[in-house]
Amino acid sequence: MQVGSAAPRHREENEKTVTAVRITLQVLLVITSLILTLFILLHKGRGGGLSDMFGGGMSANLGSSGVAERNLNRFTVAVVVVWSTVVVLLGILARFDTTT
Repeated sequence: MQVGSAAPRHREENEKTVTAVRITLQVLLVITSLILTLFILLHKGRGGGLSDMFGGGMSANLGSSGVAERNLNRFTVAVVVVWSTVVVLLGILARFDTTT
């Protein structure tokens, strides 16, 4: 039985785990970024701007529901929290990366 062979195998397993976590976080970052962009564009415009350019002015005239706007705000905040957490975790992984 070789004593020194366990450490390199353990290190390889850790590197594979860190790589899998990093890939998962990167995919989650892309998905949350796209969802966040969509949610921001869906918000009711408060006068001129991008929301009017994409048809937000028409929905304001139709009298959109206050409940729908509040729910959209909640979903947007939830996605922002997930997005921010993923960014911080990716930063921590990059800071303690030992493969480079």
